[in-house]
Amino acid sequence: MCLGIPMQIKTIDGFLARCEAKGVERDVNLFMLQDDQVSPGDYVVVHIGYAIQKMTEQEARSAWEIYDEMLAAEHA
Repeated sequence: MCLGIPMQIKTIDGFLARCEAKGVERDVNLFMLQDDQVSPGDYVVVHIGYAIQKMTEQEARSAWEIYDEMLAAEHA
């Protein structure tokens, strides 16, 4: 099973973006989204260091809510 993490783009330099999720920042490769228009402030799904899909802010929030519920259930 693969897990994509929603992250918000903070800055872009070529095909490299600095992204943030829940206070954690990572460098993310945008090469797989080269045909999409992405800008700082956009949300993307990140898998093994690559942005694989654009998403809305609401989709990102919903995904994080589900992930938080899964983590809470694991620790219960």
